[in-house]
Amino acid sequence: MIRISSVIITFNEERNLARCLDSVKDVTDEIIIVDSFSNDNTAVIAASYNARVIQHEFTGYGEQKNFATKQATYDWILSLDADETLSPDLIKNIREIKKNLTHVAYQIPRMTNYCGKWIKHCGWYPDKQTRLYDRTKGHWEEKKVHEYWRLDDEKDEMGLLKGDILHYSFSTINEHLHKIEKYSELAARESVENGKTATLFKIFFSPKWHFINEFFFQLGFLDGFYGYTICQLSVYATFLKYSKIRLYYRLLNSNVQK
Repeated sequence: MIRISSVIITFNEERNLARCLDSVKDVTDEIIIVDSFSNDNTAVIAASYNARVIQHEFTGYGEQKNFATKQATYDWILSLDADETLSPDLIKNIREIKKNLTHVAYQIPRMTNYCGKWIKHCGWYPDKQTRLYDRTKGHWEEKKVHEYWRLDDEKDEMGLLKGDILHYSFSTINEHLHKIEKYSELAARESVENGKTATLFKIFFSPKWHFINEFFFQLGFLDGFYGYTICQLSVYATFLKYSKIRLYYRLLNSNVQK
């Protein structure tokens, strides 16, 4: 039977962390918390679960998760965010996998709770995430946003676990707006660093396509009011990201020309 380390990165997660740790404490063999110098009770809560807490400056999601993965005792890692928990079916499936491995990494469906409602459409579900893996077989892509686990050998195949990661992402619409501002900023700056810009055509039409795709083709309307809200905010997020890309690209190049 393999041993698994739970690895979680945190910053000011006192509201979420206990719920996350309750779900992993009986299915994994150690808990590693890599914290970015929280100024709330995150570290105290982690210590109450006998987690090993390591303070490390945050430089990016991919970089932080690569660092956190290396701190574990065991090669098999269950990587979660503090606002995520394991469903009962997923816990059961992980226990079975510990006895009978079939792959070097596993994807897990993720279901998001938005203002108290579980979202099952809008392109938000099943939102498969690679979160259980042998750390010797891959690495986290070091992107500022939307980091992902990548296998070093393309011939290796990923398995798919039954059950869901339950993602308690936003308790208010304002929290969603705050995250849109943060992620659009990170994504825009990363795009410009990679030499990308955005045309007026993309700024105008891409947000509209996002709404049509997510609300109609991906059945966001079945999630009711919050489905509509998510799709409308997707329009705003897309517009904001591409507008920032265009602005920062032009500013960068005007400075270069000077």
